[in-house]
Amino acid sequence: MTDITIIGTGNMAAGIAARAASAGRSIQILSRDAVAASALASETNASVGTTGKDIEGSIVILATFFDVSKEIASRYGTALDGKTIVDISNPVNTETYDSLTVPAGSSAAEEIQALVPGANVVKGFNTVFAATLAAGEVAGQTLDVLLAGDSDEAKAAVASFINDSGLRAIDVGPLRRARELEAFQLLVVGLQLSGAYPEYNWNSALKLLP
Repeated sequence: MTDITIIGTGNMAAGIAARAASAGRSIQILSRDAVAASALASETNASVGTTGKDIEGSIVILATFFDVSKEIASRYGTALDGKTIVDISNPVNTETYDSLTVPAGSSAAEEIQALVPGANVVKGFNTVFAATLAAGEVAGQTLDVLLAGDSDEAKAAVASFINDSGLRAIDVGPLRRARELEAFQLLVVGLQLSGAYPEYNWNSALKLLP
């Protein structure tokens, strides 16, 4: 079985694929865009297919926007039973960048979990920007990847590949903690867009220092 299936071919998908390859994990790339999937797969020696093809990985990373991730979860349904699903999305209202699109008291990760109750959803990578993944650090500090999920086993599997890739995984608690991760990232995104902070250009990072 393949270790990790990445659905999507955007900048985050490419960065996570590179990290997974550096961790020695076998990878499958799935996308609606077969050409883009093939191009990304060629960079990481991954197998490739279009969305809808059987998922080979025990860990499935939804490297897509929230609405697309929901569509994918609904499409695969029970085919995802027993798998670990990593939701990286930030459900930000892109018209105003002033709110989230999920109801209060919920999160993108929890909504995806409701669509695939037989899988174990882990929130992860939503507090990391694609531009920082290649180097794996910002200002000499190793990237932290904050994880939330209800399955300790699923979080441990995701943390293992993150740590093996040279990043630092931090378990922040149950899946409901995804609400705080998504809300906090809304503030961070606002800093990237603010003219008051020109030095922030999608190149910053959250870091927990002891």
